[in-house]
Formats: sequence, C-alpha cells, structure tokens
Amino acid sequence: MSTYEDVLADLLARSHLLSGRELAGLVHDAGRGLGLQGTAMYVADLQQTRLVALPQPGAARPETVDVDTSLAGLAYRTQQVQRSRDGSTAWLPMIDGIERLGVLMVTAPSLDGALLKRSETLAGVAALLVVSKSSHSDLLVEAERTRPMTVQAELLWAFLPPRTIGTADVTSSAVLEPAYDIGGDTFDHTLDDSGLHLTVLDSMGHDLASGGASAAGLAACRATRRSGGSLTDIVTAIDRILDQWFTDRLMTAVVAHLDTADGQLTWINCGHPPPLLIRQGRVLPQVLAREPDLPLGWGFVAESPPTEHSQRLQPGDRILLYSDGVTEARSRGGDLYGEERLADTVIRATAAGAPAPEALRRLIQGLRQHQDHKLRDDATILLTEWHPSDRGTKPRGRARDVRSARG
Repeated sequence: MSTYEDVLADLLARSHLLSGRELAGLVHDAGRGLGLQGTAMYVADLQQTRLVALPQPGAARPETVDVDTSLAGLAYRTQQVQRSRDGSTAWLPMIDGIERLGVLMVTAPSLDGALLKRSETLAGVAALLVVSKSSHSDLLVEAERTRPMTVQAELLWAFLPPRTIGTADVTSSAVLEPAYDIGGDTFDHTLDDSGLHLTVLDSMGHDLASGGASAAGLAACRATRRSGGSLTDIVTAIDRILDQWFTDRLMTAVVAHLDTADGQLTWINCGHPPPLLIRQGRVLPQVLAREPDLPLGWGFVAESPPTEHSQRLQPGDRILLYSDGVTEARSRGGDLYGEERLADTVIRATAAGAPAPEALRRLIQGLRQHQDHKLRDDATILLTEWHPSDRGTKPRGRARDVRSARG
C-alpha cells in the first residue's frame, strides 16, 4: 500500500512531463491515493469574480462558480478551508506564497482531521504546479479569461509580477483595471535584501504605444534596480528611456522602497497622486504629501535630480499607491469616486478582517460598479502593510464548519 509520502512523490514525478490539460486529472489521482473520493481544481478569473474548474477526464464542460456567493468563493476570499454542512466536501485555498490562485474541492465519505490535513498539503502542491505550468500553458492562462484581451493589455500582463507578495514582515497586493484593455498603467513590487520595492507607473494615453512605454519603463526600473541602482537612478533610467524611444509620451510615477527592518519608507513622486498613509483605521491626511517632481519623459531628470522623500512607519501602517484613474472615475451622473471613498473602502474591508488582496478585490468591484462596469481610464491600486509583529503568529488555512446553507 502506498504511503502518504509515496503518493506526493509520484505526483511530483509525473507532473514534469504532463501538460496543463492533464493537471487536474493528476491531482485527482493523487487525491484518490490519499484516501479522497474525488477532487476538482478551480482557478480565479482575471477579475476575481468567478472560479473556473480546470478540465478533468470524464467531466462535462468546466464548471464556474461565483466568488461572492459560493462556499468555494468563501474559501478563496477568506483564505480559510470551508466545509459543507454534512462534512463530506471541503474547499481548500490554493495559495502560492500568499498569492491567491483558486481553490481545491475535495470529497470523501468522512473528512476527518488527518484526511483534511493531507488535503491541505495536496492543495499546496496543486498551487505550485499551476504556477509552474502557467508560464507555458495557454489552457491555464485562458481559464482565467472571460473574453479576449487587447494587444497592449497582453503586453503589460506579461510583465507584471504576482498580484500579492509578502513575508512575515510585509504584505503587498495590487489590482489593475480594466483588466482586458489596459492602456498605460502598470505596477511592480518585489522583495530584496533590505525590504520591499514598489513602483506604480501611469503612461499618457490608452493605446499600444502607451502600453509599450509602460513596459519599457518597468524594464528600465528592474534593470537599474537589479544592478544596484538607487531610487534616483531608477527614475533617471525611466526618464532616459522615454526621452529616447517614446518622445511623445509622458509618464507619472511613484518609485518607493520600504525597509522592513525599521519601517523607513523612501519614495520619489514624479507628477503622480501622493501615497496615502492609513494608520489604526484612519487616513492621516497629507502625511505623505510632498511637492512632486515633473512627470517623466521630458529628459530633465539627468540635469535636475528628483527629490527623495522619507517617512518612518509604525507597525500595522498601510500605504496606498494609486493612479488618477481611481480617484477621477466618474459615475453616469458625474460623481467622482474620490480619495475619501478610496480610503474608506480599504479601511472598512480591513476592519472587517479582510486580507489585503480581498480588500482590493472589493474596492475594484466598487469602482467598476461606480462607472457601470465601463472604466474610461486605467485604475491601478497597490496596498502595502508593514506588520513586523506578525512573525510566526498568524494562523492560516484553518478549517471551520459552515452551518448555513450557502452555494
């Protein structure tokens, strides 16, 4: 009889030579080996409104379930295991690091504690396999899409990092809309030896040239950063690239670094909306507002270096970076979305216990509804939380029974 370790070893060994289409079937076989009756893998669509089942041998058309009204969606939103009332079915979050990918549904006549623990491990392995196959499997990429994507959006999504990253000390999460028709917005966040790097770029226009300018700006940022360059060096490199190759494009930007050891935030603002500081459930007005430098693309940065600003954060502080497409979004009646509503939505969601990626998912849903689901400008939001006291104390993925009849 195969042991628990044998099943997982076989799963990993077989995964190397399988395509994305065969992934759900492979996980199903492993689940049977662990004592489960069946499994199904669901991945979130690009706008995080639906969970789409990956194709499985013998199954009909891939099933989709709503993120906001189903038990599967509840597992995705809360990042916690959810169980049916009769205890025979469970939905487990599939998470890569702290990036939400989807959920794994498992069934068994009786999901006791030991079997549920094995299922959590299976969900973790399944998430890693999705990530490893997605770079070269159109099926997995297409499962996340509900409609065709423009060329400039395809270009920018190819450059973007995971929407959520983090460690025990810091979490950073981002959203970008309109997902299928991005024009010139983009973002970056990455971890380095001393902390977290953050970038939000907003290129003028909403066409392929705008997307190309933002992609080039992001590449210049990364090339400079990875060569040991400072924030000033990064901004100078982006300005030089735009001035040389995109002479008709201007770009606003915030480039920042958070030292996760002491909470020192350093940033440069080039014509962009200022970052917002949220502390203990309220916005501290103007704390991070500084006189911005000129937008990039004029070619002036080399002659007049930009100003680096700094602010010491407190544990639990959240930093909100956003593009003007968020606050300047207008309803059909002309009502601006505004900075106050932006901050209030994040504060309410996090006060209710929602993790950062869920807070941003709710925010972007509200923004789409504000504009009747027809955004007229790109909207980028990046939320960073410094939580050094959380090290090793935050429970993850604990199951809880659901006593009400939901989805």
